[in-house]
Amino acid sequence: MGQKTNPVGARLGIIRGWESNWYGSKRDYSTKLIEDHKIRTYLAARINKGGIAKIVIERTLGKLIITIHTSKPGIIIGKGGNEVDRIKEELKKLTGKDDVQINILEIRRPELDANIVADTIAKQIENRINYKRAIKMAIASTLRMGAEGIKVKVSGRLGGSEIARTEEIKQGRTPLHTYRMDIDYASLFALTVYGKIGIKVWICKGEVLAKRDLNPNFVGGKSDVSDRRDRRPGGDDRDRRDDRRDNRDNRGGGGDRRGGGGRDNRR
Repeated sequence: MGQKTNPVGARLGIIRGWESNWYGSKRDYSTKLIEDHKIRTYLAARINKGGIAKIVIERTLGKLIITIHTSKPGIIIGKGGNEVDRIKEELKKLTGKDDVQINILEIRRPELDANIVADTIAKQIENRINYKRAIKMAIASTLRMGAEGIKVKVSGRLGGSEIARTEEIKQGRTPLHTYRMDIDYASLFALTVYGKIGIKVWICKGEVLAKRDLNPNFVGGKSDVSDRRDRRPGGDDRDRRDDRRDNRDNRGGGGDRRGGGGRDNRR
């Protein structure tokens, strides 16, 4: 089950929040859902190099609030805010609403976001960089930023080969069955001259044992990864493996336990 289910959808309401927040009756639910899809598709194509991680859509009475999480806010805002105003006018025409508000949130550590990591790998593959090199560089930078594990799977005509195949490179741990594990997931594709290369990325950011804010616009601060480990009572969260080693060494007086003279006694 853990390998087949989308890790983001499986954790909704547990440690993750929904990226569309609004109420829809039976009459207008499908209209709003299609409109959300149009907005996300349009913004992804319009801001192609903006490093978009996710787009959160909220609706109130007659008002549409769109929050763009990006690693490059300067590209979206533009000089003097002209670009974001232009995008707002285009979204008003697309949705037919007069009151559209756009918020931009900066992602300070893009190496820990699966969408940005997958997009980086896809762009490198499109620029004819070796796919193994692109994946290993992405894995190294993600682990350097404090992730507990990362798994990348690519499939298609890798390296322009005649027969399509699937390859997987992983490092660290990504337990997909454990719901308290904060696992970010993305599925994208790279458009190459010899066909599409599918890219899937799983990033494990650690355990979430405390109560979590399910607001999708909540952005963690400096302790975005470290606060996921539950602190023991009294604040003692050090690694106890060294204590076990010390006890093992002190149990039998240390050294060789074979008795007396070690190697000479075996004769």
